Amino acid sequence: MNITEFFELSLGRWRSQRSGHHLAFAHFEESLSTIDIVPLDCGDEAVIEVCKTNDINPQDITHPFRMTWEGESDWDDKALAGTTVLVSVPDLANPAQGKLLRDRGYAETVNAAGRYTFGDDGVFTLITGCDRAGAEERIWFANPNVRFRVATIKSSDGNGITTASFPSEIRSLSNS
Repeated sequence: MNITEFFELSLGRWRSQRSGHHLAFAHFEESLSTIDIVPLDCGDEAVIEVCKTNDINPQDITHPFRMTWEGESDWDDKALAGTTVLVSVPDLANPAQGKLLRDRGYAETVNAAGRYTFGDDGVFTLITGCDRAGAEERIWFANPNVRFRVATIKSSDGNGITTASFPSEIRSLSNS
């Protein structure tokens, strides 16, 4: 698997069911959401802004996309909703790794840059550090219409896991 194959498999609408363990609060959370992943042009204004923020030449990027999500959680009465622009910057010497840039991170509402790798088994692993926490996420496809993710969020010193989650996602084959 490489970033092109991963990108092409990821496009579309996904129905996600996530279980999360918030260890600091001793709380278990379930959430359901719809995730839309759509391609963007390398020249899209939002993509150019992500590149500028991260001092990346737009000619070095591939497969930018926008991810939006809407959902609900049994922990919070507020609807879960958001959007982010993601831009991949492949390592030219090794196509199985690179950087993934986002205009906002998971734990914070500021831009985030992570390092991705693809294992021999096709699993995409993304490691992202933020000011207050670090995240490790693994994504793999059971088939083109089913994917799985596991994520952990660690304390900024890297010594403690604060959150662990497991989403399973099924591609929506209809437009509704």
